Formats: sequence, structure tokens, C-alpha cells
Amino acid sequence: DLQSTWDQINRIDDIIEQRVTYAFHPRLGYLTACPTNVGTGIRVSVMLHLPGLVLARQIEKVFRSLQKISLAVRGLYGEGSQAMGDFYQISNQVTLGRSEQDIIKQVGDIVPVIINYERQAREFLVRESHENLHDRVSRAYGILRTAQTISSEETMSLLSSVRMGVNLGLIEDLEIPTVNELFIQTQPAHLQKITGTELDSADRNIERARFLRQHLSKQSSKGNNN
Repeated sequence: DLQSTWDQINRIDDIIEQRVTYAFHPRLGYLTACPTNVGTGIRVSVMLHLPGLVLARQIEKVFRSLQKISLAVRGLYGEGSQAMGDFYQISNQVTLGRSEQDIIKQVGDIVPVIINYERQAREFLVRESHENLHDRVSRAYGILRTAQTISSEETMSLLSSVRMGVNLGLIEDLEIPTVNELFIQTQPAHLQKITGTELDSADRNIERARFLRQHLSKQSSKGNNN
């Protein structure tokens, strides 16, 4: 809920502004280190998982439509980053001459539209290429459960397919919250924090594969017991 999130952040911002002097111009608004953020200084971003649009080859069409209404599409880690795991950040590009409420409303209104496009893309894939989709999901799940070494990039890509498979009911012994946690826990820094030791790239790939095998095996056992 963008509005309730904004209300909470705005209250905190008001408290800070009582103690800290912000750089503010009566005509331009808040002055920021990056010129593109001058004005309200607000960046409203929503992270969306869009594997259906990627597989249906409709993602670029969506991106072009968003650019026409001054919305930016960024990768998983924000500006300048590439999309990983089919996750995309949708955010406003313009902060000058627009109020916070206008920006929040624009992003809030477009997100359900994109989600609907994603659902339609998934329905199309299930209807037109069910076997290929099921095979893709099953292969991804199989690799994650058995790999002996695996990179962060490959893990993200495979987890994306698995997450979609869970959502479509193609995988029944796994839940979305578990997949979401694995997206985070298998990142390099998180993995080293969990193991309590610094690892080079090769060792991280081995440890990541071990971590995935262990956790997905537990989930599979729970599913079988149920």
C-alpha cells in the first residue's frame, strides 16, 4: 500500500526536518545531489516479478509504454543495474513540478495494470505452451535441488521459474514465502553472513548449492508428510 507507506515516511520526514535544515528553493523545491531528483525529491518504486511477460516476449512493449508516461524501469538493484530473476523496479522519473500525491497516485495506478498484464501472459503460456512451461519449471526445480555448485545469477534465474511454477500450481510442495527467502539468503553477502566466514566466488557457489539442496529437501519432506 503506497499511500500508507508514504504517510509513515512523511511523518518521519517531518520529525527530521524539525531538527535538520534541508536545501530548499522556493521555486525549484528540494535541492538534491542528483539534478533529476530536484523538486519533491521523492522516488516511488515498486518491485515486480514479471517472468510471464519476459517469456511471452511482451516485456519490451510494457517498458516502452511506461517510458511514454515518464515512468522508469530499473533492475533488481536500482539505477544502472540489470534485471535478475525477472524482477523489475517501476518508479517515477519526474520529481520537478509534481506533488508527492500526484507521483504516488501515478505509480499506484499503473502497478495493478502491469500485474494484470503479467497474469494474462502467464495464462497465455499455460494455454499455448503448457508442456514447455511445465518442463522449464521442473528443470529449474530439479537443478536447484541437486546442483553441486551454482552462481548467484543462475540461482536467481532458476528461482524465478520456480516461483512462477508455485504460483501456477505446477509445484505443490513449495510455498512462495520460502522461495522469496531463498532469493535473499542465496545472495553473496547473506550467504557469507549465514556461514559466518568470508568466501571466494568458487566457494560461495559450492556453499550456495549446498544451502539450496538442504532447504529444498526440507520443504519437499514437509510436502510429502502433508
